[in-house]
Amino acid sequence: MGELITKQPWTTEPVSPASQYARMIPGISATPSQRCAPTRVARVKDGLTPNPNDGVSSFRQKALAQILLPHPMADPWTLYQFVVADLIVLVLLGTLQVHLLPSWSFREFTLPLFAVLLTLFAFSEGVYRDIADPLPPKVISAMARSAFFATLLVFFAEQRTVPLRSIPATLTLSLGGLIFYRKLWQLARARNRHKEFKRTLLVGAGPVARSIARTLRNDPSHRAVVCGFVDNDPALSPDALGQLADLDWLARSEFIDEVILALPGQPEKTRNAAEVALRNHLDIRAVPDLPPGPWPDAVIDYIGEVPVVTLHREPVPTMALSLKRVVDFCGAALGLALTAPAMAIVALLIRLESPGPIFYSAERTGIKGRRFRCYKFRSMVANADHLKDDLRSRNQRQGPIFKIINDPRITRVGRFIRRYSLDELPQLWNVLCGDMSLVGPRPHPVDEVNHYDLHHYRRLDVKPGITGLWQITARRSPSFDLNMHLDLTYIENWSLRLDLRILFSTVRVLFAPEGA
Repeated sequence: MGELITKQPWTTEPVSPASQYARMIPGISATPSQRCAPTRVARVKDGLTPNPNDGVSSFRQKALAQILLPHPMADPWTLYQFVVADLIVLVLLGTLQVHLLPSWSFREFTLPLFAVLLTLFAFSEGVYRDIADPLPPKVISAMARSAFFATLLVFFAEQRTVPLRSIPATLTLSLGGLIFYRKLWQLARARNRHKEFKRTLLVGAGPVARSIARTLRNDPSHRAVVCGFVDNDPALSPDALGQLADLDWLARSEFIDEVILALPGQPEKTRNAAEVALRNHLDIRAVPDLPPGPWPDAVIDYIGEVPVVTLHREPVPTMALSLKRVVDFCGAALGLALTAPAMAIVALLIRLESPGPIFYSAERTGIKGRRFRCYKFRSMVANADHLKDDLRSRNQRQGPIFKIINDPRITRVGRFIRRYSLDELPQLWNVLCGDMSLVGPRPHPVDEVNHYDLHHYRRLDVKPGITGLWQITARRSPSFDLNMHLDLTYIENWSLRLDLRILFSTVRVLFAPEGA
């Protein structure tokens, strides 16, 4: 294990094949030297991940979390969001109390002080130690003590200029509001629980790995889905997904988020597996070779009775991804409202021209291979899917994508709405529901994804989008490889600013139609 940690030949990554296409990003004029610069590509957990170029900023985040908590989270932004949300809830509730019950409340200028004091007491009570569950039973009593002490301190700081009845009123309102808000948070997370669980692969199939797998499967607090084992020993792995040589492929095809190296006493195999996992931007935990016995003071996590150490966690910019989701939600809602008249006209024209449904829905492959129903205005005859296999010999796109220019299945209205991308307006509903984003790689049909090569699976690390870099730069190109490279370039260089540039460029492209 010591060799695994001290020697790290994989710290310098090769030049990304997509980096040569960075010059096609709006607002970037890359020189040859810039195009050849190595790029660190961070794998996406629940969306896009930009390059973590600012090491100082990351260090400051971790340092602050280290001060606040003895064992900080891997993603400090989640902790910060929780604290800020609590502060906002407390200030809003206090302001509401001041205006509705002025004789039962503190004075307005003391509300920020009360919110900060309650949050600090909550830190000392361990309320923020485990953010995985926002409202475990023990947290309620800790929050009650924090609210009580904060209320008393503010009351005495007011020099008893407020009535005594403000203490129970403020205590009840603040505690009830925090519990109610956290309960809503808990329900929202439970609704999306299947999306938050990490897909975990065990490297090793011996007794240690089996013990870890049992614990992860039986204890939902670990928030992990065990996808299986990989092991070279045929006696241990009759049910394994493959051998260690298959780890590269399994990491992509199974959409793995994390590997746990459970090969004690096999440093060389552990080291090789760690290199593969790091190359695929996976979280890495390992079972260390430790002398037997309890070590209560050691900074080690336990899965059941098995000690594990974290070797690597991929950085996830939670704040930026949250802002992207806000932009997607607001943009989709505004887009649906503004385009409603145009959508009504298109629906009427489709209905008048040909029999069949107005909307076309088909299964598409989204982030991490999750399938969803993608909606469009029907631009083809009603039985277009059944005619697809008969037309495959005329496919004019390279790679697994199917596309022909003069597709006989397209109707006259369909040709018009495809030219101006009006057929994709219903996908704003997919964005509103969270299956798609305004900007991202286009969602491919399931049958096309089944023909992906290994490196193609990286585009499924992000949510698919209505528009993207390919749509505004090489929309008419038949090259699947160019399409893929542009999608990967977008992922590597992602930022909110880039999304806005692509959206504005999309509007420009629509007024100079090139066909869909």
